[in-house]
Amino acid sequence: MMDRRAFITILGGGILAAPLVAEAEAPGTQQHRIGFLNAAAPGGRGQPEGVLREALRSLGYVEGANLVIDAKAAHGIVERLPALTRQLLDAKPEVIVTFGTTAAQAAKAATTTTPIVMAFAGDPVGTRLVASLARPGGNVTGMSLVASELAGKRLELLREITPKLTRLTILGDISREVEVHETEKAARVLGLTVALVELTQTAGLDSALSEVTHTRPQTLFVINTAVTITHRGRIIDFALKNRIPAIGSQSGWATAGALMDYSSSLSDSCRRAAVYVDKIFKGANPADLPIQQPTKFELVINRRTANAL
Repeated sequence: MMDRRAFITILGGGILAAPLVAEAEAPGTQQHRIGFLNAAAPGGRGQPEGVLREALRSLGYVEGANLVIDAKAAHGIVERLPALTRQLLDAKPEVIVTFGTTAAQAAKAATTTTPIVMAFAGDPVGTRLVASLARPGGNVTGMSLVASELAGKRLELLREITPKLTRLTILGDISREVEVHETEKAARVLGLTVALVELTQTAGLDSALSEVTHTRPQTLFVINTAVTITHRGRIIDFALKNRIPAIGSQSGWATAGALMDYSSSLSDSCRRAAVYVDKIFKGANPADLPIQQPTKFELVINRRTANAL
């Protein structure tokens, strides 16, 4: 059984974090090259890329000494990912680390030989990134953020905060079957009606928000993608202006002004991804490294937003 732990944060208080625990031999002086592919913006310290860099450092990989990191980010313009991936591959990295499902799909489409470690992805089996969780096969492995209990628990928490809730609108990449299906199933149990609004490209943001208005939602659930996270500020501003409680499928939404998020821990996922990178540097085959599922969950509630709504 996995040790699943949940951390609760009310913004304004402290955020609990667990230290990385890894058993690894010292990497030595051999220089390694790695590529980072991010469909959104890279962010800094405390953000996924920064957490992974720190985790690699804790394992003995120091940039400028025995590690070179080439980082590319599409900043939400997902059409740029194929070209960015080719640029990374031209540098001949030992491993490409991807941040998000869309980046992982672009990397897989570009190479069948260079190992790919997903720092996090939504549903790697459903999106055909891997054959199975236990035996991924091919050159892709890493961390999944999907857990069957997330959707139900998220809506239960939301119902506690907004007890009169009857209508929910889901915004984002609605082709993500597991995430959407599990949310719809949990909504039916609670007697909620659900509307779906697709948003997969930046150019469609205005029309998507207009469609959200027409669904008359009492709550807006945003699926985290490269596009939605890049335009998180606009989406939250729209929700606040229309007095719609917004919740995110990953961490960072409540901190940015949404009502809440309840999600798998991105930081923990990135720390564990660093351990997989270390294993591959030392000769492990990604096909033999099972996909890891989340073990830590975080609930963050924005008290100021709750009071404003």
